[in-house]
Amino acid sequence: QVQLVESGGGLVQPGGSLTLSCVASESISGIYVMGWYRQAPGKLRELVASITNIDSTRYAASVRGRFTISKDSAKNTVYLRMNSLKLEDTAVYFCNVRRPTSTTWNDYWGQGTQVTVSS
Repeated sequence: QVQLVESGGGLVQPGGSLTLSCVASESISGIYVMGWYRQAPGKLRELVASITNIDSTRYAASVRGRFTISKDSAKNTVYLRMNSLKLEDTAVYFCNVRRPTSTTWNDYWGQGTQVTVSS
């Protein structure tokens, strides 16, 4: 059972930056996808960005060009650098790891970290 711990959330003004970190309790190897999701009050959880074991990345249209996902496999860590933050980026951000089994994918989630963009 992979455990994920996020950090780096907080309060920031519009236009500011934050970097989120997510550390996994064990080495993530083989085929996998690591991602960041967010959930704002009253809204569904949505994918923000993801990165695969071969460093293929994917971004939500709303954050493309402002957010950057990266990973450090030696540290079992995935990062989300968020620039030019907007009010609508306010949400709880969750780290996710997906690993395939023979028949499906297993999802692991962190507890979430709050990001609040406010003037």
